[in-house]
Amino acid sequence: MAIIKVFDLTIEFPGVKALNEVTLEIEEGQVVALCGENGAGKSTLGKIIAGVNPYGTYQGKVLFKGSEIIFSSTLDAEKKGIAIIHQELNLFNEMTVAENIFISNMPNKGGVIDFQVLNEQARELLEKINLTIDPRTKVKDLTVSKRQMVEIAKAIAKNPKVLIFDEATSSLTNNEVSTLYDIINALRKQGTTMIYVSHKLNEIFDICDSVVILKDGKYVNSARVKDITKDDIIRWTVGRELEDLYPPKRSANIQSEVLLKVEDWSVFDPQGTGKRLVDDISFSVRKGEILGIYGLVGAGRTELVESIFQGRDGSYSGKMFLDGKPVNIKNPAHAIENGIALITEDRKKTGLVLGLSVESNVSLASLKQVANKMGVIDKQQEDERVRSMVTNLRIKVPDVKHLVKNLSGGNQQKVVLGKWLLTKPRFLILDEPTRGIDVGAKSEIYKIMRNLADEGISIIMVSSELPEILGVSDRILVMKDGKITGEVLQGKADEEALVRYAMGGVQHVS
Repeated sequence: MAIIKVFDLTIEFPGVKALNEVTLEIEEGQVVALCGENGAGKSTLGKIIAGVNPYGTYQGKVLFKGSEIIFSSTLDAEKKGIAIIHQELNLFNEMTVAENIFISNMPNKGGVIDFQVLNEQARELLEKINLTIDPRTKVKDLTVSKRQMVEIAKAIAKNPKVLIFDEATSSLTNNEVSTLYDIINALRKQGTTMIYVSHKLNEIFDICDSVVILKDGKYVNSARVKDITKDDIIRWTVGRELEDLYPPKRSANIQSEVLLKVEDWSVFDPQGTGKRLVDDISFSVRKGEILGIYGLVGAGRTELVESIFQGRDGSYSGKMFLDGKPVNIKNPAHAIENGIALITEDRKKTGLVLGLSVESNVSLASLKQVANKMGVIDKQQEDERVRSMVTNLRIKVPDVKHLVKNLSGGNQQKVVLGKWLLTKPRFLILDEPTRGIDVGAKSEIYKIMRNLADEGISIIMVSSELPEILGVSDRILVMKDGKITGEVLQGKADEEALVRYAMGGVQHVS
């Protein structure tokens, strides 16, 4: 019997339709996997069911035990028996483990929190699910993986009838994943229905009863896990043709000269756990080449490119070479001096200063080039450089003094790109360069990238979008769990092969 029924569910965010008339059912007492590419709508569906995206922000209906849910918050959902474990940790760092677990239901006497009872209840829960965490420890003092386990305990404490796991194992160790499996099996025996959002095929076949496939915000297929294979999931997940929004493939050979080379490169968990987020990889990028890096959540792609640019002392090991010469990047300023630029995946958080003008943002990384020896900026020269970049990138803005926060996502992204192009980079890294922008702006970004490569600039593009990776890259590396699991040349790549490398972790390079 279905405990949750979804009818014609549609929700839109700026530049993207996250869910498009989705209709499906979730059987009671089952562990149901929600599977699909990045951006397929899996997390969004879970968030609607759990009240994160409240009633009124979407069209369609969601029924829970036959009645339509009208949640204005996660608290409403929890009262009905639906809880979610967030991929983005939703904890209070300055509070203890126990306080976080029971944040919405603190034991009290006359309105005063009973901390002795609180800590005892938390200790009993943690022991019950085999977690060795002191409930009095502040969350900020835990590793990322332990925080994720606290998030799981926090959800279980609510005794939910439906529990949604949103990429719950993305930061867990192997031992913690095993503990999670035990927790899921125990909850299943109690009759708890679980929705398990995951990219990882092994987990789906290890722990789930059935699977639902979403693609581009649409329902594709569903089946019982025992009746299908990994190849079936891969085939349902992919199969889309590349669109015309990508520039034509280059027929000329890319220069064979290598610009950047890294050897035996590892990036360590900044929390000091010793875990390798990037694990002993080696690769090179040639002049004028667009190297695509594809992978799923937790693959280590962002950690890799950030380590190349940021040069955090002690957080990575290995060798880097530019033009065949060894280089040890100390910090972002040193990277810029060496002709390296990084466009981060979150433009609003780390790419822009939203309260400043377009002009200030575009010139921010290259002020040295328009300053004299005393550090005084030549405002006329700065203005000319910015206006030229705005024209060349076709940034739609009434005036360069316009606040960047008032621009569309696509124009904001072009502002970030312009900022780094003014540093005159030889090597440009783009992490999710078209996230959250419309199709027209995407096409313009792709054409700019191709033109830069034609001019001899080397590019690394990290992307979660398969069509983008296939449509823009000259060569593609696929990462899983911090390792390179596949390398495919232009013309030999297809979506099924890349998903196979990313999901299955096939240790093979073609």
